[in-house]
Amino acid sequence: MEEKALAVRTVGIDAPLRWLRKGWEDLRYDPLSSLGFGVVFAIGGGLIVLATLRAPHLMAVAFSGFFLLAPLLAAGLYALSRLRGTVERPAFFDALALVKAKKASLAQVGLGLLLVMLVWERFTAMLFAVLASPETASPTIAALIVSGEEWPLVVAWFVTGGLVAAGIFTVTVVSVPLLLDRDVDLFTAVATSVQVVRTNPWPMAVWAAWIVGLTLLGYALVLFGLAVTLPLLGHASWHAYRELVEDASSQTAGSNP
Repeated sequence: MEEKALAVRTVGIDAPLRWLRKGWEDLRYDPLSSLGFGVVFAIGGGLIVLATLRAPHLMAVAFSGFFLLAPLLAAGLYALSRLRGTVERPAFFDALALVKAKKASLAQVGLGLLLVMLVWERFTAMLFAVLASPETASPTIAALIVSGEEWPLVVAWFVTGGLVAAGIFTVTVVSVPLLLDRDVDLFTAVATSVQVVRTNPWPMAVWAAWIVGLTLLGYALVLFGLAVTLPLLGHASWHAYRELVEDASSQTAGSNP
């Protein structure tokens, strides 16, 4: 996999703060377009919650699954950041046009994430069915945490979900913006993403913590906090990619004798 990966850079543990600062600059540069994507996410999240109120295991999947799908959902925000500086005032539909131009590569990522989501949904359903007692026949993860009941379910769900999320983070943290930015195949993009995490384990762990923390903050603000936190994270993720992966021009120059 290393042979297929593009050249990556080493960064310090303070790099995530720099990416967030640059992401905030992008958000302020064109707040309407950025927040437009955020509002779509927030409304979509609200509708999913309403649709799963009577199916607690599906609600748990919806909340946790967002972390799995977020790298792909943020493609429009990566596009806005990419267009900044090349288009006088990149707009919502300019970003969608760029995403559409890369739809084949992004669809491959989407298919893979969808398969992971299906497996995760089945695993969650199994845990709720096997480990939940009759008294908690329709529990929610939040209710089980507060009550202290069914700790095997809670621990198993969080540990497994954490491992799945860590795996998805590793293979997508730069692969999706890379596919949007350059003409590379999926294997190269994934290999580069894995190499980034292997080269910068602690900075990427800090970055993952920021992503989880700001996303949970968005949830805590009745989902509509996501209208701000997700655009911020999307733009910042673009700058993370740009700093972590060598420029195509420098790689070409380095390959010449």
